[in-house]
Amino acid sequence: MKNKYQEQIDAFMEYAKTRNPNEPEFLQAVKEVAQAVIPFIAENPKYQGKKLLERMIEPERTISFRVPWVDDKGEIQVNRGYRIQFNSAIGPYKGGLRFHPTVNQSILKFLGFEQIFKNALTTLPMGGGKGGSDFNPKGKSDAEVMRFAQAFMNELFRHIGPNTDVPAGDIGVGGREIGYLFGQYKKLKNEFSGVLTGKGLAFGGSLIRPEATGFGVVYFAQEMLHTIDEKIKDKKIAVSGFGNVAWGVITKATQLGAKVVTISGPDGYIYDPEGISGRKIDYLLRLRATNNDVVAPYADQFPEATFYPGKKPWEQKVDIAMPCATQNELNDADAAQLIKNGVLAVVEGANMPSTPEAIKIFKSAKILYSPGKASNAGGVAVSGLEMSQNSMRFNWTAEEVDQKLHHIMKEIHNNTVKYGKQPDGWVDYEVGANIAGFVKVADAMLAQGIV
Repeated sequence: MKNKYQEQIDAFMEYAKTRNPNEPEFLQAVKEVAQAVIPFIAENPKYQGKKLLERMIEPERTISFRVPWVDDKGEIQVNRGYRIQFNSAIGPYKGGLRFHPTVNQSILKFLGFEQIFKNALTTLPMGGGKGGSDFNPKGKSDAEVMRFAQAFMNELFRHIGPNTDVPAGDIGVGGREIGYLFGQYKKLKNEFSGVLTGKGLAFGGSLIRPEATGFGVVYFAQEMLHTIDEKIKDKKIAVSGFGNVAWGVITKATQLGAKVVTISGPDGYIYDPEGISGRKIDYLLRLRATNNDVVAPYADQFPEATFYPGKKPWEQKVDIAMPCATQNELNDADAAQLIKNGVLAVVEGANMPSTPEAIKIFKSAKILYSPGKASNAGGVAVSGLEMSQNSMRFNWTAEEVDQKLHHIMKEIHNNTVKYGKQPDGWVDYEVGANIAGFVKVADAMLAQGIV
């Protein structure tokens, strides 16, 4: 199928590159979708001649604005703010805000584009969007973060709303930042509405939200393993990162009887042969709360663990790899090492953490491989549940939210298998996720006309 439609894929990518120069992350995300969806369109007349993919890769609205604020020394600082409102065919724009020095339009467009398909897979009525700033909250006082967040919301508030665009958190935007953003929105609009998700429990947040992405990754991995008559119990798992996603993965995987043996940061990775559980998870939370990007102190606290400076956890022999840190963190050399060590599954927790070359190796070996748009959709799924709770002025229990999340991840897996199962029985989760997401959004766009 790839060779048969390669000319069409190449022509489309040339079109995308011409319109979006110097945006490598965005073009990488577009290519992944195009390789799956263009052959599907060619074989389904309903979707032909409507320029659906061309319309999908063009944001409905791209907002860029300056964010001036005053630091603790009384000096004026200027950052850049963005909101990419990509597609609202199936619901209000939904996607996180990222505060990090690396934030630029290409990264936010890649994240927003991925969000279209991820949100569609959840089956909840949410469109795709993303936003953020090149502001770095690390090393800033609470007062500085508050002043920046208020300045950021002074512009953003006019573009969002509970039925228009509902941002959430992402890298650099946790409960503290969401609280400050929500407070300023409430003051500017003079209304208390569910305009942001990831809020504190005292003012409309949902239980399980911080852990949701990681929980969902584990639930999805569980479903994947079932397709080859395997269970997650007693499996050894390598995890990268040590933020919210990694924490959720470690917590849920441990509950289900698996053993997570690695975490990582920019300084290197930790290998703990006894598994990260119990008080070690508590320490992980304390480590993360310091706002430092280092994991080395873990080995000082727990002598049975080893710290490998400047290295990545994919060299360890494990059953399952779960990259949960950032985009393009797992390359072709890492993929080859994982295959050599007999890995059963690679289940992405971060957004686009595997390079195209790594994905090609996984698929050639026909192991279980899931793209983040499918396996890490649990976070936005629970954000959708938070929106529902806000609309009803009602809170579900942690058990109810977890149960609903588990059900949603099963449905995402089922829909992905529906479009990704190959004649030999192997499931191409990358193709399946992209087509399943595309079908839902494309059907809505067709029904609503050329808008």
